[in-house]
Amino acid sequence: MRDQAEKLRMKILEQQGQLGRAIAIVSGKGGVGKSNFTTNFAVLLAKQGKKVVIVDMDLGMANVHLLLGAQTRFHLKDYLEGKASLESIITSAPYDFHYISGGSGFSSVVEWSEEMFNALIHCFEELQKKFDFILFDMGAGATNWSLDLMTSIGEVIVITTSEPTAMTDAYSMMKYIHLKDSEKTFYLVCNRTYSKEEGDETLSRLQKTMAKFLDKEAFALGSLPEDAAVRKSVIEQVPFTISDPNARISKAIQQIAHRFIRSEKELEQSPVSATYTFLWKLKRIFLGRS
Repeated sequence: MRDQAEKLRMKILEQQGQLGRAIAIVSGKGGVGKSNFTTNFAVLLAKQGKKVVIVDMDLGMANVHLLLGAQTRFHLKDYLEGKASLESIITSAPYDFHYISGGSGFSSVVEWSEEMFNALIHCFEELQKKFDFILFDMGAGATNWSLDLMTSIGEVIVITTSEPTAMTDAYSMMKYIHLKDSEKTFYLVCNRTYSKEEGDETLSRLQKTMAKFLDKEAFALGSLPEDAAVRKSVIEQVPFTISDPNARISKAIQQIAHRFIRSEKELEQSPVSATYTFLWKLKRIFLGRS
């Protein structure tokens, strides 16, 4: 009865436009530029007047704060252990968005207490009320923890490159998530391309593979070129959309951000229709593991 009441309450909030979109940003393997994409994507969403928060879920190897040249006093781990308040772990970035660093020391939920799990649910519920977009920067690859979380989130942006290993791993990741939840919405981005044709071909191959073997449509957001501006921005610890807004990659990710914001109308569906079920699904998954 309590689950039904909570689900109804979240549904009402979603219908009133009071819940943000929870989006998992994933990659099948490391080194494809996922965190860099997430950071610059957040910058551009914020420039569109959206309230954005990044939750760095690469536990043990959290690096969003490094890309921003920022320091964090408290992490998600501190909050879950009762050592910090929710407000103290939400850090304001210099570019009109916020982020939460994951910290290190917990990659499994097996040893979590009921208090920690309730704190996690409370955190995510509050984030959905305060922000338009909650971007979960997931760790590369798959762990039990990350797969549980991704299975709960309604929208998934998959970052890949044209390398066969990256494409194979990206497909494997989507296949696993799809088999857990066939209603998931997948978006594709190909990074570090040397031509538009290379990016288009990579995205097309993944789309055809998803359609053929899973009977699932994946939506291509676009590709990002190999660009020296990225390396420069990492060294300077400033997002490339800020340090070099006229770079080829900056213009390309601007198009991706605009396309994503327009996606609800273009796809003739409402991706946020699954927003209200995010926490409800997460509760069911974790309660089932206990």
